[in-house]
Amino acid sequence: MANYATFAKLYDDLFDESAYEDWFQYALKTIVNPQGKLLELAGGAGRLAIMLKQAGFDVTVFDLSEEMLTLAMQHAREAGVDLPLIQGDMREWSDYPEKFATITSFADSFNYLANEDEMLMAFKQVAAHLEDAGQFVFDVISPYQTDVYYPGYMYNWHDEETAFMWSSYGIEEQAHTAEHELTFFVYDEAIDGYKQIQEIHTERTYPVATYMRLLETAGFENIQVTGDFGRQTEIDDATPRWFFSATKK
Repeated sequence: MANYATFAKLYDDLFDESAYEDWFQYALKTIVNPQGKLLELAGGAGRLAIMLKQAGFDVTVFDLSEEMLTLAMQHAREAGVDLPLIQGDMREWSDYPEKFATITSFADSFNYLANEDEMLMAFKQVAAHLEDAGQFVFDVISPYQTDVYYPGYMYNWHDEETAFMWSSYGIEEQAHTAEHELTFFVYDEAIDGYKQIQEIHTERTYPVATYMRLLETAGFENIQVTGDFGRQTEIDDATPRWFFSATKK
């Protein structure tokens, strides 16, 4: 558990801050009820939620990782905002009674679910926790990202105390699936050397028609799909990330 806590902080520190600004601007122009309660599903370390809170939204963060929620609490304290936190699994949180006007989820969180069945479970939970005519806003990576961009992708970074290596691969036996090997080397004064921390992340996506079908089955309508944080109104085969906005029936 300690290693994962370290990994969560390292992941949070390295995340591209400009992406948060893009998601923030997309949320501002997409959310139709800014006065209603908003849930950031799979909200991680809470950085986007804090930006929304500072803009006047009534935000709660939901995440599976206790370590990420601990970071969210720290960031909220540093920002001087009150940020309610919920720890749970997006596939099953029916015991949580509160409903929201808007539920958002960004950074391709749904792509970490194992299959269509789990995706449908998560979509149904979102619908169950939305008010009538509530809005669901989220993004996913596209097959272009898993099939063209990620296979062979590499990124390396280092400073005086930390080195980071990211390698991505396609998985031939599984359609539209990519595997990310994330490795940190972190200096440890106790051993006067570097400790290796590694995780393997698997992402899976589907054609737009599959997402549309699952959303409709879960009880959504008025489904709109855009690219490039809403700036691309007509998606194409080279669109790397899709942005969905849907209304609970």
